[in-house]
Amino acid sequence: MEEENKLPRRAAIAQILAERQDTLVVTGLGSPTYDCAAVGDHPLNFYLWGAMGSAVTVGLGLALAQPKRRVLVVTGDGEMLMGLGALATVAMKGPNNLSILVIDNEHYGETGMQQTHTSAGVDLAGIALRCGFPQSVTVRQQA
Repeated sequence: MEEENKLPRRAAIAQILAERQDTLVVTGLGSPTYDCAAVGDHPLNFYLWGAMGSAVTVGLGLALAQPKRRVLVVTGDGEMLMGLGALATVAMKGPNNLSILVIDNEHYGETGMQQTHTSAGVDLAGIALRCGFPQSVTVRQQA
């Protein structure tokens, strides 16, 4: 992804979390955790250090255990690729209180900035749709 086409990640997260109210926020390993903490640590943030590939499943567990609370998972493309099976499980369980935000920088940031498969065209939003998500979009520009 060309640099000029990238959304400012931290600013986007700040905007998304600005009116979070009592939303439970699960963050994946690395940049998503750093970004969420930097825009404002919160007692309802669940930072997953050293749990690569499990942010979505932890979010699913919270969503099922707390059906009246909104749950947001903020994760990266590397972690999502390591936990792709979770998308099928989320689609089958269908919790309407769970949202997943994947921040795709096309790199495994925590292991040395190796390129992920999204840099070669793997479409995470398309995979989610094919797993059965009712909606999945790729956002490239701030509205």
